[in-house]
Amino acid sequence: MFVASIIVSALLAIAVGGSGYNKLIKNETILKGMDVVRVPRDRVWMLGVLEVAAALGLVVGIFWWPIGVAAAIGVIVYFVGAVIAHLRVSDTKGVGAPAVLLLVGVAALVLRLLSV
Repeated sequence: MFVASIIVSALLAIAVGGSGYNKLIKNETILKGMDVVRVPRDRVWMLGVLEVAAALGLVVGIFWWPIGVAAAIGVIVYFVGAVIAHLRVSDTKGVGAPAVLLLVGVAALVLRLLSV
């Protein structure tokens, strides 16, 4: 289980870290997506910081399990919010990616807890 936990956590960290990085550099494609769910452009950086922190937490959590569990819970909460934000504005096309990352976050949490 520990190897699976490492793989899932590392892949999730790459995905979430990349997403956070693109928010921090104000990638226009990302900003257009944020416009759809009505996130003010001057606040997108906050979401980027949360995602980068989650990515770092997932990586550190490979070595110290409580941080990994906390980071996975944070990812789950973040992407529950993202799914709700997309559904709130009836953006059914945009709900797929956050839903997948939510499920991967759940997998990372379960695998981490099983490998303690």
